[in-house]
Amino acid sequence: MRSTITARGQTVIPAPIRERFSLSPSQRLEWIVETDGSIRVVPVDPSPVKAFRGSGHLGGSTQRLLADRTADRSAGR
Repeated sequence: MRSTITARGQTVIPAPIRERFSLSPSQRLEWIVETDGSIRVVPVDPSPVKAFRGSGHLGGSTQRLLADRTADRSAGR
């Protein structure tokens, strides 16, 4: 499956992927740049505990979690 990036940097997630992973509007995604230069997109669970679980192997997880929560508070979420 493919999608195109718009001039504003937006893209559409193909419907089969949205359905398979139960993605909905306003769902947060984490973009991870791998050491081999590839990009991985991972849905973020709205629960801070579930979102954090299992992400320790990526490195910097605590800093990312704290930065995300600070951004959420700043945005009034």
